[in-house]
Amino acid sequence: MDRASWRTQVLSRHLLHNSSPAILQPNACLQYSPPELSEPLTFDIIEMRKLMDGHNFEERDWAFGLIIQSNLFNPRRLGGRVFVSPDYNHSMEQQREVTMKRIEYLLDRGFFEGWLTSSAPELEMRKLALFEVLGMFDHSIAIKLGVHFFLWGGAVRFLGTKRHHDKWLRDTESYVIKGCFAMTELGHGSNVRGIETVATYDSNTGEFVINTPCESAQKYWIGGAGKHATHTIIFSQLNINGSNQGVHAFIAQIRDSDGNICPNIRIADCGHKIGLNGVDNGRLWFDNLRIPRENLLNSVADVSPGGQYLSAIKDPDQRFAAFLAPLTFGRVNIAVSAVYMSKISLAIAIRYGLTRRAFSITPNGPEVLLLDYPSHQQRLLPLLAKTYAMSFAANDLKMIYVKRTPESNKIIHIISSAYKATFSWNNMRILQECREACGGQGYKTENRVGHLKGEYDVQSTFEGDNNVLMQQVSKALLAEYIANHKRNKPFKGMGLEHMNGPQPVIPSPLTSSNIRSSQFQIDVFHLRERDLLSRFAAEVSQYQAQGESKESAFMLSYQLAEELGRAFSERAILQTFKDAESTLPAGSVKNILGLVRSMYALICMDEDASFLRYGYLSRENAIAVRKEVAKLSSELRPHALSLVSSFGIPDAFLSPIAYNWIESNSWASLQH
Repeated sequence: MDRASWRTQVLSRHLLHNSSPAILQPNACLQYSPPELSEPLTFDIIEMRKLMDGHNFEERDWAFGLIIQSNLFNPRRLGGRVFVSPDYNHSMEQQREVTMKRIEYLLDRGFFEGWLTSSAPELEMRKLALFEVLGMFDHSIAIKLGVHFFLWGGAVRFLGTKRHHDKWLRDTESYVIKGCFAMTELGHGSNVRGIETVATYDSNTGEFVINTPCESAQKYWIGGAGKHATHTIIFSQLNINGSNQGVHAFIAQIRDSDGNICPNIRIADCGHKIGLNGVDNGRLWFDNLRIPRENLLNSVADVSPGGQYLSAIKDPDQRFAAFLAPLTFGRVNIAVSAVYMSKISLAIAIRYGLTRRAFSITPNGPEVLLLDYPSHQQRLLPLLAKTYAMSFAANDLKMIYVKRTPESNKIIHIISSAYKATFSWNNMRILQECREACGGQGYKTENRVGHLKGEYDVQSTFEGDNNVLMQQVSKALLAEYIANHKRNKPFKGMGLEHMNGPQPVIPSPLTSSNIRSSQFQIDVFHLRERDLLSRFAAEVSQYQAQGESKESAFMLSYQLAEELGRAFSERAILQTFKDAESTLPAGSVKNILGLVRSMYALICMDEDASFLRYGYLSRENAIAVRKEVAKLSSELRPHALSLVSSFGIPDAFLSPIAYNWIESNSWASLQH
């Protein structure tokens, strides 16, 4: 056949009707089916929500309502529902301005009442609850408020005395003044002791003269300084008569009421960031800036009119620790907000996994729900268990903070440091896993999960680099260990009382019943912590015996320090989970929490190589633990919707793919 005839035949087959049956049959179009139709609630989600949130449920719902009902919070209707989240199509300047407008809206409605002018525990808890709701809407508004109330306001409250409280706190609460917190410098972040800004006392005028002596001393990343702040707390080395007294805190005005920058101050913007562009981070330089002597925050130390340095705390280390007190509340807030972001991303990803299908496992069979794949269950359900565990631990941390005493400051610092690092690291892992679990839809900003990665990445480094914080935890544990051995007294506090008893014995081989026993779980966590602490102390001591300094020996033992910090944090979290569980009567809520607690404990064992490395679990027991994780994933699968519904997060705070993702992506939705 010549080429022309062949082409004619091919075209004929295309154009002429062919009565032979089609090989492929078109499938019916996909239809969205709400998971509630096929996934009945398996326990009382209201009871579980109360257990998870812990406090101030009515105030939280009031705050949710304020946000959802206002056009300032960018409501959008998609798939028959209203969703609220910031409009990230806005420029950086627009995001900053709308953040301030939202704060003014909330201010007019009494949102911040008592945030600084009351120390009543019930108002402290209300403040925490409302702040958590704002963080679920937008990280920028939370950080903007956190800097103003908890860093600036907290410094005035905790580092100042009555004269500062009377002058500044009420005006701060009512936003007559807008505060920021100038601690971090270009050359010094976590190492606050090393900051280079200098304040020199001039006894002739009764003023402090503050200077930025070099470019590395410029204040950097100062939230609010870029545009809106009128006042700042300056952390500076204090020079008295040629003697450096260490880091102290001072109040200074940086703008007048019209927004003009004050003399002897230079301000520049930090520019666009990978997240938090609703916060106006700025840089500050001080050129012989003079402030009154009374602007020294003097609860820790003071300077007399004649220039005499006065402090009841003679130990410079203890004085320095006192100046860092405002950061503790910041770490508490970061830890808690990380848990709530994990809740949002898991609620979105799990709801999507309960309605999105992919591939069939039988010829011509229906496609399988994502969450019915064992691999998908094991991607998300252990992370869900971790979030439950960390939620209980976060509630415990808040209660410790609100009920704090001078004697509890040390333990609050240690636990808040451990949880801030652990929870924020966990949150970033969850955000990434949920982003991937949602496929391409997870990449869309409107579906929140992907964008939240950029917004919350900063939690790993601000208000204390996570690695540095965990080293502080290990160093504190080491100091406690050495002190107890010197005194030859039992351990008391920091959760180390378990070290007073005999070393736990782990049964082998482990059965499923053993593995799910809360006693076995806490025993093996205790075994890991006490052994790592002993190993760490021995290694530091060995380095010192070889001639290394105490500081150098600690640095050289960083691997054990990291493992110990993790062991302390995970043991403390498991203990708070057990404590929450023990308050419940027998019933479905307690039963499901038993499964979730087991999943948390076992996934920690499965993921931490130290259990095998140091022999806390034999090879056979480690295999048994891993197999039990897969079983628990399957058992938790029917409860997945109930578990995320118990978070109590309104539909509007999730995203379109958590609901009717077909309708929200339809052509018709574009017409509205």
